[in-house]
Amino acid sequence: MTDSAKPLARYSAWTRRGDFVFLSGIIAVDTSAGKVICGYDDLPENVAERIGRTGEFSVDAKDGPITAQSWYVLDRVRATIEEAGGSMGDVFKLVQYFRNLDHFPRYNTVRRMFFPDAPPVSTVVEVSAMMPSPEILIEVEATAWLGAR
Repeated sequence: MTDSAKPLARYSAWTRRGDFVFLSGIIAVDTSAGKVICGYDDLPENVAERIGRTGEFSVDAKDGPITAQSWYVLDRVRATIEEAGGSMGDVFKLVQYFRNLDHFPRYNTVRRMFFPDAPPVSTVVEVSAMMPSPEILIEVEATAWLGAR
């Protein structure tokens, strides 16, 4: 897996304007492997266990896709912000798009791992579809301010 987000088409993964960093929407696609993250098995073993894999098929089959995609997307946000010269503490705004708002509680549990202190201001929206595939359950945009350095 690569660390920072990579565009799937002709656009920038991020841009810096002054002290602000704007990230394009990030989805759970491992561009180096050419695959959508679909569950715990698509993550490093230590991550899957830490974010909630139980080893119970019925639980992991239901929770795994959104939990794994949530971790993957937020980890790409982290890596991309770091590539731009910042940290997760610099992120002040998230826009989160869900295929199903019922997934928000599992996403929110993972988000707390990336923002253990004050969470960023957030917008949460349910959408009918996301590119490139129906397997995509979440997309996250982030904005950071690096001026406090």
